[in-house]
Amino acid sequence: MRRLNDPERVRLEYATEDGLLARASIYEGVSGPDAREAAFQAVREAAPRRVLEVGCGWGEFAKRMLVELGVDVVAVDLSPRMVELARERGVDARIGDVEALPFEDESFDVTVANWMLYHVPDLEQAISELARVTRPGGRLVAATNSLDHLGELWSLVGRDRHWEPERFFSEDAGARLRQCFTSVERVDVTGSVAFADREAVRGYIASSVAHKHLADLVPELSDPLVATRRNSIFVAHK
Repeated sequence: MRRLNDPERVRLEYATEDGLLARASIYEGVSGPDAREAAFQAVREAAPRRVLEVGCGWGEFAKRMLVELGVDVVAVDLSPRMVELARERGVDARIGDVEALPFEDESFDVTVANWMLYHVPDLEQAISELARVTRPGGRLVAATNSLDHLGELWSLVGRDRHWEPERFFSEDAGARLRQCFTSVERVDVTGSVAFADREAVRGYIASSVAHKHLADLVPELSDPLVATRRNSIFVAHK
């Protein structure tokens, strides 16, 4: 099985923005609540002065925090290209590894890890590091997907995520966070996304980090495919 948290695979995937752009494009016409908005409001609620975002990608979320909340934002990512793109947005972005954060203890009011902890090889170490740099009374905001996210799409190619190793999904993330944080809240966000035809489905799977090899298994479709979005926002308090 190709692993979602294989360091070399993740490094190659995010060496350019192409795959991320392809995956993000399907969410432009979704229905239902926006999980990214729920994550943003969880940060806003804490009224932070200093925020760290890990796995920042091209810096869209970090830029929004910078502009709308007026906070001091530091963003890190393993990918030099993602850091370059985030810096182009005016974000203080740095190359860094969540498993070994180059910051002092209790440096941030809020830490953010959106849709990235399932990529981390040593998840316990990553969560421990996030807890270390979060101040007492602060919080970690971490967004992820359910194992059933886009289940209608993945069933077309015979992928059952429930048989995959646990990493950091809706179903197991809370228990993992409680090992380092005093309390954890979970908010589930559900909606749908429509794929117009086989090529749209195939294009999405081909852009995935670990399952590109399944793209050619997508059958012909007589109608658009509507798949259910199942995301979760975890707020872990220290």
